[in-house]
Amino acid sequence: MREYMLRYERYLLEVLDDPQAHDIASLRKEVLTQIGFMQHERLIHFLVTMLFALMFLISLGILLFLQSPALMLLTILLLGLLIPYIWHYYFLENTVQKMYVLYNRLAALDDAAAYPNTEKLGKI
Repeated sequence: MREYMLRYERYLLEVLDDPQAHDIASLRKEVLTQIGFMQHERLIHFLVTMLFALMFLISLGILLFLQSPALMLLTILLLGLLIPYIWHYYFLENTVQKMYVLYNRLAALDDAAAYPNTEKLGKI
């Protein structure tokens, strides 16, 4: 998913470099659909990340009382999984927000009157 999102971002940046070569109105619909897919991916990864964080905290809390070597191993394994999940979710969150900015830039090309302050909404 990471590579897919990065490729799509590069594609949109290329479109924004030469907007006359593309049908912006249909591209806006496509971008909204892609943003929906990316938001869904982000939501799923958020839920999985929160589940692993909860399991980690529960196992850490129990480890403080029981001090079992097996439970310590489980806690370390959960932490080892939680860190990459947080890193990936961070990437997803930031990329989806970049997609919002790119969509607003496309919308400004298509309908400048409705999006007069696009540059103030953020840069990528």
